[in-house]
Amino acid sequence: MGDWSMSISSLGEEVVARLCELLDNAVRGWRKLAEVAGAEKRFKCSAEELELCSLKVLEPRGSPTRCLLQLLAERDCTLKDLLGCLERMGHTQACQVLGGAVQDMIHITVQPESQVVMEGTWVSLTCWATGPPGLAYQWFCGKQEVPGATSPELLIDTAAPPGQPAWYICRVNCGAAFAFSRWAHVQVERSSSQLSQQLLPSHGGAADPAAAGAVPPGRGGRAGLECRAIGNPPPQYQWFRNRLPVEGAQAPQLQVKLVTTAERGSYSCRVFNLFHEVWSQEVDVEIGEDPRQTSVGPPTPCGEHPAPSPPSPSPILAATDKVALLIGNMHYLHHKRLRAPMVDVHALSTLLRQLDFKVVSLLDLGRAEMQMAVNEFLLLLGKGVYGLLYYAGHGYENFGNSFMVPIDAPSSYTSAHCLCVQQVLQSMQQRCTGLNIFLLDMCRKRNLNDDVIPQVGALQVTANIVFGYATCADAEAYELSQGELSNGVFVTFLKRWLLEDEKITVLLDKVAEDMGTLEITRGRQALELRSNLSERRALTDPIRPLGRDESSARNLQWAKAHVLPESQHLRFDCGVTIQLGFAAEFSNIMIIYTRVVAAPGDIAKCEAKLTDIPQELDVDLKCTNKESLEEVGSPLAPFWSLSCPSCCLYSRLCSLQKLQQELEFTVCLQYRYCGMDDFLEERRTVSVGKPLIAKLNLQLATSPSPPGSPLSTSPPGSWGAVGGSWVNTPEETLSPELPGSHAL
Repeated sequence: MGDWSMSISSLGEEVVARLCELLDNAVRGWRKLAEVAGAEKRFKCSAEELELCSLKVLEPRGSPTRCLLQLLAERDCTLKDLLGCLERMGHTQACQVLGGAVQDMIHITVQPESQVVMEGTWVSLTCWATGPPGLAYQWFCGKQEVPGATSPELLIDTAAPPGQPAWYICRVNCGAAFAFSRWAHVQVERSSSQLSQQLLPSHGGAADPAAAGAVPPGRGGRAGLECRAIGNPPPQYQWFRNRLPVEGAQAPQLQVKLVTTAERGSYSCRVFNLFHEVWSQEVDVEIGEDPRQTSVGPPTPCGEHPAPSPPSPSPILAATDKVALLIGNMHYLHHKRLRAPMVDVHALSTLLRQLDFKVVSLLDLGRAEMQMAVNEFLLLLGKGVYGLLYYAGHGYENFGNSFMVPIDAPSSYTSAHCLCVQQVLQSMQQRCTGLNIFLLDMCRKRNLNDDVIPQVGALQVTANIVFGYATCADAEAYELSQGELSNGVFVTFLKRWLLEDEKITVLLDKVAEDMGTLEITRGRQALELRSNLSERRALTDPIRPLGRDESSARNLQWAKAHVLPESQHLRFDCGVTIQLGFAAEFSNIMIIYTRVVAAPGDIAKCEAKLTDIPQELDVDLKCTNKESLEEVGSPLAPFWSLSCPSCCLYSRLCSLQKLQQELEFTVCLQYRYCGMDDFLEERRTVSVGKPLIAKLNLQLATSPSPPGSPLSTSPPGSWGAVGGSWVNTPEETLSPELPGSHAL
């Protein structure tokens, strides 16, 4: 079992509450635990003590199990002892809860980092963890354990050809509990006589471009330039000609195609990662009058950081448009339900609209619906558009890739049941967006059920990507309860700064600082920012469309998801006139209200109710036709303005994305004449088309794509990031997943 020597008094309140829930019963409950534990003399409880435990049921929040655990803790009962008792009882659920609690006590504080190194050098990967006594380390290369690698530091000799795959991971064990580090990719660069390496201290380095051979112009030849670097994190590249960036030149090699006078000039390469940047020396590519005299000149001497001359003042940065997709998943079919996503999505919707974003806000989507929603979101993007995706719900992260979990995901889900964030980013890049922002309000625990390696092409180096993770890798995200409502910790602080005129990365840094002041989550949740943004892009940037036609087409596409039926008046045979009105709470949730606006004098009382609502919509018939929005299940009623008249009956229609046909329902008028006790009834069938998101026909989506197909998975080594406050404990595995899988 290993050393589970910590006392059971070290268990957190959530774990104790869950054990009480499982054991406060007569069958294999707390009395059976006391009997099994009592087989060892030092844990035996007296009859008086057991009677004291049983009397706890008379207290409002009393628990016999909690009382028994306190008695065992006083007898120095360890987690190992308690787990042994639960195993002998055969209580599998309680064993899983306790095992997961010990596993959560293991926190990896230093993660191994991916590196690019020269052949023949030694590479050091480090993994440090805190947790219960007796932590042990195991290193793996792929799924193969590295022999003898049982310390926090792993030394790798790159003199021999690297093994395949060159992915490394560390497993930290404590008895039956364990935790995996992030995957680290070690890329070995071969030595080259044409390449000189200059290693920067600690984090990266760049080499000078190798001289290219002379090529006659206009004859299909090419001049080859190369710049290599080593560093940690792995470096990225951007080539410049005459101190202006060369479009699409983000690889170590640059082929100057069809060398003519248009391609001549001074070439240099900017090499950068999250910590440093350096510039190569310049190479002059000259084209002589005689086509046969084309040559590549010698490098121009440069300093240590030979950045180009300061450019002329840049114009004010602007977006061609701003589009946001907000998804909040709460009511999961097979996992713990959440409360915060609805409040958080609503809060962000309100703020982003003030910043001129076109916002689509959706709650509780299945796998196919999420994929179709993303597809529609991509249609709104174009060159220079600011695209923002916010997701709140269950989630997980494996190998640096983040996965959003739909509400219909099975208990043991994998990437095939989820949407990969990096795949969405790749699709956004294909739309030539000006800024890509991902705000992921979800847990980032590993998914031990998922061992699939996503096979998707690498992301482009666009210098316009920002990831704001609500929590760190391998950590959870939490909700804050506020009466009937809950807020996620991330959005609680984000909404304080969202309207500020700051570079988006500066804004998120301020959010991170504020989150650090929250005592209850300190050491448990902290915002993580990842960005390669090279310009001062802000959410407050103005919108300057490229052309009227493109802007109009985008507005029409966006408007499809926000068309509400027009208010109308219904006149019944008895002379009563009813106003039928509509309002949007979210893009897939609509409020319908009815109000009597005119009635003959001889009618004493009348009201109009909705009936025959399509079954595919998520409508609780017990909560329809109510006099207040709170009664129909709209907790946000005090916070959003419907502009609805008073004295109405309200009904709330959810999951409009499931609507297959036009929305048709019946308005039933019930009225009573003066001097009569019985009510009379008239009915009117009303059809209002497909409102809001129903117009996009998300329910027609195909079945979820297999791993590796669009919007299903992403490649190892690509960028990574509320699973809510609580996470299901994954089944134990004895070998690590390969890059691309995840756990929640």
